[in-house]
Amino acid sequence: MSSQDIPEEKLPTVQDEHGAAVALADEENPFADPGMPPHEHRIQDIDERAAKRSERAVALMFTLSMLATVGFIASYVTIPVDKSIFVFPIGHISALNFALGLTLGIALFAIGAGAVHWARTLMSDEELVDERHAIEASPETKAKVLADFKQGAKESAIGRRKLIRNTMFGALALFPLSGVVLLRDLGPLPEDKLRHTLWKKGKLLINQNTNEPMRPSDIAVGSLTFAQPEGLEEHDHDYQTQIAKAALMLVRIQPDNIKSKQTLEWSHQGILAYSKICTHVGCPISLYEQQTHHVLCPCHQSTFDLSDGGQVIFGPAGHPLPQLRIGVNDEGYLEALDDFEEPVGPAFWERG
Repeated sequence: MSSQDIPEEKLPTVQDEHGAAVALADEENPFADPGMPPHEHRIQDIDERAAKRSERAVALMFTLSMLATVGFIASYVTIPVDKSIFVFPIGHISALNFALGLTLGIALFAIGAGAVHWARTLMSDEELVDERHAIEASPETKAKVLADFKQGAKESAIGRRKLIRNTMFGALALFPLSGVVLLRDLGPLPEDKLRHTLWKKGKLLINQNTNEPMRPSDIAVGSLTFAQPEGLEEHDHDYQTQIAKAALMLVRIQPDNIKSKQTLEWSHQGILAYSKICTHVGCPISLYEQQTHHVLCPCHQSTFDLSDGGQVIFGPAGHPLPQLRIGVNDEGYLEALDDFEEPVGPAFWERG
């Protein structure tokens, strides 16, 4: 039989130092509630010098967190991504990952350790018994919670322990900067890079298959040829980034079959230069219908009329293919007369 099976009025009781009834264990009730143990004061409660030492220890941990956060940011900015170091017994690891993990771990640990040491040595440690109450909060309960909060704030000495308070606020304010700095991995701001390509006045049109500059005679009527700007090489570190904007397709149409006046003016002897990048989601266009002068994107079947300014005649593409103005130089090679007048590829939110 447990104490729960015995009526309360039959439990043997005595009174503790606060006058509260405490059940005593006997043969019929071996697991009676012994009540709260007597409160023992800590050294910090009776010795202000010990309290000051604890205060300095807490402040030191919060300060360490601030320094670790600064170290995290400095590591992220200064350590190269491809640098590796040897750490025993792990082996060779990324220096950046090691530094970020170490500083972030120290920053978090120091805040937690400081808070725990503060609570265990300086905040009130008296255990209080509070009877269970209904879920709904009565006005008396709200008043009690507010009073308890004020009492807790008073006992924490946060107003009097200014060193702890200020360093804690500093640690908590600096630590979120670690997450803000990580936003840099979303990539650099595009600025106006999406609006411009490598094409400019005087840039030769280089055949992507032969890697040679082209003359008008190299392009036959009805043919489709792909070109890239002069000076762009496949081994360049930013080749993929640049060719994704500068890829060009050339077609030759009889001038009488060109519908748009501007399209004709921007061509040379019927040779038209258009961006190869589809304006829907950026797929490379490569399917050419010789009889209709239409090009088809293989991804989502957007269709453009090259004889009419690259206008969209079918599919989900939102705007025409940008045309590049071309001519010939003194040596008879095809060259660009300017960059595209509008951004190539899909639309983007700041295109305007």
